Amino acid sequence: MIQFGLRLHDAEKLPLEQVLPLVRQKGFTCAHVALSKSLKEVPNTPGALTPGYALYLRHQFEKNGIDIAVLGNYLNLAHPDADALHAIQEKYYAHIRFASLLGCGMVGTETGAPNAEYKFCPECRSDAALSTFIKNFKPVVRCAEQYGVTIAIEPVVKHIVYDAKRARTVLDEIGSPNLQILFDPVNLLNMENVDRREEVFAEAIELLGKDIAMIHFKDFLRKDAGGQLAATGAGQGGMGDYRTILRFAKQEKPYIFATLENTTPENSVQCLHYLQKQYDEC
Repeated sequence: MIQFGLRLHDAEKLPLEQVLPLVRQKGFTCAHVALSKSLKEVPNTPGALTPGYALYLRHQFEKNGIDIAVLGNYLNLAHPDADALHAIQEKYYAHIRFASLLGCGMVGTETGAPNAEYKFCPECRSDAALSTFIKNFKPVVRCAEQYGVTIAIEPVVKHIVYDAKRARTVLDEIGSPNLQILFDPVNLLNMENVDRREEVFAEAIELLGKDIAMIHFKDFLRKDAGGQLAATGAGQGGMGDYRTILRFAKQEKPYIFATLENTTPENSVQCLHYLQKQYDEC
């Protein structure tokens, strides 16, 4: 059984007490929560993430039968400025502590870029950038170990950890049972490999499968301008067949959290049904 959920900031723009019942009514049982996007009216600085705030959120989600699948904190751990990097690490430590109080077992992150703008550059693919990320990430992983929380990296084709092999290197070099993978298949795609996507997915499952703790589902649109792919809700673009990933989840990852991304309040149920139908057919 797969547990489908929603990225909370893709839901209706309503107060938490009003939006959570709507999310549950649509059939979602878990949520990806990024505090800076989902709860903008509340400060999310490290000092604001108190036990009282955690328990307030925990009670709201429990009341509506929704699990917090992952606490997202997508900051640049390869930032070149030492003071900025220190502040970023402090925010990770606070999110990890907060996740432990929320009853949320996972904090999710991407892997950044070696510049202050957090933008793709050729240096993203360098060994030096990977070494910098690993060095800066290690204390975050150690913090996760102390709090009994999983820290999950999400490989993204435009970031430092851009494919499954690179992600495997990070897992092996850090060597922590609290470090796992947040698998977003579409995030591994670009115009160069999109037509070989089944090979890309198969490689990711082979190299990372045992460490995949959660899955993100979305779709892609081919954009002529700049030859880029754009993200959209599952079943709304060119992906078509999700059964390789869904079959893997059904056979090897019982009750895994799987949250939908880039949906809208208008199409989220349609996207959910699209995935559920393919899952049932696997």
